[in-house]
Amino acid sequence: MRSLLLFLAAVLSSSALHAQVAPATPEEMHRLHGDPAAYIAFLDDPARDAYQKPDDVMKALALRPGEVVADIGAGSGYFTVRFARAVGETGRVYAVDISPDMIRHLNRRIRDAGIRNVVTVLSEPDDPLLPDASVDRLVIVDTWHHIEDQGKYLGLLKRMLKPGGQVVHIDFQKRELPVGPPVSMKIDREDLVRQMEDAGFRLAAEHTFLPYQYFLVFTVR
Repeated sequence: MRSLLLFLAAVLSSSALHAQVAPATPEEMHRLHGDPAAYIAFLDDPARDAYQKPDDVMKALALRPGEVVADIGAGSGYFTVRFARAVGETGRVYAVDISPDMIRHLNRRIRDAGIRNVVTVLSEPDDPLLPDASVDRLVIVDTWHHIEDQGKYLGLLKRMLKPGGQVVHIDFQKRELPVGPPVSMKIDREDLVRQMEDAGFRLAAEHTFLPYQYFLVFTVR
């Protein structure tokens, strides 16, 4: 019986891991982004937890009460709400997104949850619109491949960091995966590290527990 239960648990875990089907082409990805209700449901799909491992990500980040965190590409607030709980009443979370639909959804979500330490920011595609030297950690999850003028964006991020601050990148490995965007839209880990180094950052830490994503922590050199 114990062996049967373990087998069933493994099967269910594997099914959950693959339940969220990735858009097969850039066109499918853009159509998904163009349907706010469908995209919010996609981002908040419970199946996402199996590969995104949000509890493990939060443990690795080890956010402290009082920190100021920016969730770049906050979307539905999947991580925003978790960040808000971690930094507490003395902290602040900037939930940054370029989509008015996502910002409206976030405003409703944080209001209904009684969360008071989140500030939503309707940003520009090439500018997070955050104050200089205002953020302890800029967290960018599954978003960097959407930003076109990345060089300009990195220059702005550097200005927005407090001394000793971090930029955290979590994004999909550049290979065929059952989740995430098409391979053509992904950014290779080595290319991202090189890009960050060229912009004046250094790789300070890396976590490897995510099955489909790299998890990189950068600081300013």
